[in-house]
Amino acid sequence: MYRELGLDLIPAELREGQGEIAAAAAGRLPALVERSDLAGFLHCHTNYSDGASTVAEWADACRAAGYRYVGLTDHSKSAAYAGGLREDDIPRQHAEVDDANRRFTDFRILKGVEADILQDGTLDYTPEIRAGFDFIIASVHSRYGMDEARMTQRVLKAMDDPHTAILGHPTGRLLLSRDPYPLDLDAIFARAAERGVAIEINADPQRLDLDWRAVRRAVAAGVTISLGADAHGVSAIGVMELGVGIARKAWLTKAEVLNVEPVEAFLAFVARRRGHS
Repeated sequence: MYRELGLDLIPAELREGQGEIAAAAAGRLPALVERSDLAGFLHCHTNYSDGASTVAEWADACRAAGYRYVGLTDHSKSAAYAGGLREDDIPRQHAEVDDANRRFTDFRILKGVEADILQDGTLDYTPEIRAGFDFIIASVHSRYGMDEARMTQRVLKAMDDPHTAILGHPTGRLLLSRDPYPLDLDAIFARAAERGVAIEINADPQRLDLDWRAVRRAVAAGVTISLGADAHGVSAIGVMELGVGIARKAWLTKAEVLNVEPVEAFLAFVARRRGHS
């Protein structure tokens, strides 16, 4: 049918009446990102917080699935409901990561954390402790009832912190159970592009946050997108496919996705962020 109409085949994810027919007629459909393009598996929780899998189990599962690195991101201490990492947990986990990394020559475990964005927009832990992580995902997990102006200012301040590499599940929505909190997304996208902060597509099937329509706006504003599983055990490793589906629905190519990059490029992104004034 497409051949008879003189159109390139339109991937199923793009069939939304968003200009895909004209693009297909002009031969300008993008080469959409695929799951096999991802080098890094980001945003997963271990048994140091509310996850069910160990550091070693995550490493083995991600390596077996074809990833080249995994970014462990347990909850920070303010997320007490999720058994967040206390300060004295961190050296023990990092030592365990170092031990596990010695087993590999073709894979890397990164010491990340999902740091709570506190009510005033600061991040959990002291700056000295935050500097000890390879990267930080900053997320809101409390005080969802703020009005738009206050919530927007809270998130903007968090993105000003040079340790924030990725903004996690940006609108806080839980499908069918919690609406997004009020947020000026255009202001968030502008600040993320200015500061060099990536914004997450959270692949948890209860979240799928950021919504694909907003992802298109974010990329148009110059934002880099990170695909994060938000998985709490290796049994959920496959949810990354859902995040890839949202990315494809937003017309994303490899060029717009952070964790298609090898680990060295990912860490260089974090280093640039930390050096951003």
